[in-house]
Amino acid sequence: MEGEKGRVCVTGGSGFIGSWQVMRLLDHGYSVNTTVRSDPENKKDLSFLTSLPGASARLKIFNADLSNPESFNAAIEGCIGLFHVATPVDFQDKEPEEVVTKRSIDGALGILKACLNSKTVKRVVYTSSASAVQLGKEEDGEQLDESFWSDIDYIKAVKPYGGSYMISKTLTERAVLEFSEKYGLDVVTVIPSFVVGPFICPKLPGSVQTTLSMAFGMYSLKNVFESKVQTYCKASSLNHVLMQVTLINLALLSIHLWCMWMMLPEHTFSFLNIMRQKGDTIVLQMS
Repeated sequence: MEGEKGRVCVTGGSGFIGSWQVMRLLDHGYSVNTTVRSDPENKKDLSFLTSLPGASARLKIFNADLSNPESFNAAIEGCIGLFHVATPVDFQDKEPEEVVTKRSIDGALGILKACLNSKTVKRVVYTSSASAVQLGKEEDGEQLDESFWSDIDYIKAVKPYGGSYMISKTLTERAVLEFSEKYGLDVVTVIPSFVVGPFICPKLPGSVQTTLSMAFGMYSLKNVFESKVQTYCKASSLNHVLMQVTLINLALLSIHLWCMWMMLPEHTFSFLNIMRQKGDTIVLQMS
């Protein structure tokens, strides 16, 4: 049974953010295609997705991997929108940064090409990261706007923990927006800072684990990026979104960004935490 609002795709649906996206989209009446990585040696228990309300009738799960961008084609076919959440995460630097970044960019661009070729996808919401904004050579003050990007040379020079992730997210978001501009595909990028909150996936999310570690003194972290964001943007020109930390709000925000295009194209949109957009000034307040 097809949802009354149509079918959308969520990549990385078994993760912290992706699983919430799937649940909220089902709640909103959409049919959902979601992708998970195939691992024959460690078969995933996906009952936390298949048991969601509405899943039996409106959820389809596909195997796909960013290393093979064409593997996403089947999940995207016939969809009216896509939420690209899947991303390579390698904080321990098990692979060279160049390998991680190439997989991320090639996967994202392959997915965007499939959206373009589908002739049915009307909007893409890409989940980026605050690490694509916050890391520069100088202190940038308390306000960031759409012109701010992390400095790749600086990241390579200081070699912070999770540096390959920071570089891959920065360069992938740039590539996604360049593709959007070149081919006229409607893309919004969402930039979460530190994502915390309840989770429905069976594995303890890394950001939640880090938060608990700080709270209970298991170990300390330096320079944790915590922000409160106020955003004012027009739905008709929204392009690039900065947002705040709670997972429930993140899932809802991404869906609202999609729904705005569908239902409120002429309305001014003010939601609790957004960010960069083309042609307008976005204010990011940090505290």
